[in-house]
Amino acid sequence: MRPSGTTEWDAMVSAPGFALGILADDRALTLIEFLSPRAAQPARTPLAAEAAAQIGHYLKDANHRFDLPLAPGGSTHQNAVWSVMCGIPVGDTLTYGEVAKRIASSPRAVGAACGANPLPVIIPCHRIVGAAGALGGFAHAREGFLPGIKRWLLSHEADAAGFALRADCRALS
Repeated sequence: MRPSGTTEWDAMVSAPGFALGILADDRALTLIEFLSPRAAQPARTPLAAEAAAQIGHYLKDANHRFDLPLAPGGSTHQNAVWSVMCGIPVGDTLTYGEVAKRIASSPRAVGAACGANPLPVIIPCHRIVGAAGALGGFAHAREGFLPGIKRWLLSHEADAAGFALRADCRALS
């Protein structure tokens, strides 16, 4: 893993108000990092190109299902939290406490695992929120541009989930 702030990304995707830097090894994605807004960067490897394309599809349609090889690493606890995240449907959220109960942990430990997620968006840590729907932190930040990205991702997914629900209801009429 390269240090935060690297300029040597295998690909970079431009998004509304931010960018995503992508790193991959020969077999899997290893890191996605939220960056300040900047232009997209062409992919240097086929896997990075595929990841950038799939992230681009997600940015247009939050219902996009990712199909990429992932190598997040992490501890047993982190992987348990990340597994729960991957099971949360688009447009839904769980609280840190709800995740903690599912894996016999604590909300604070769940928050630490969320912040350590090396593959945000694909492993959707933004779907974990504070009690009573509070935003909570994002990538170990409670201020700056990162919580704004979490708000955007949740809104993007809520819009997509609402559209899917409206479409399903029309089909019943």
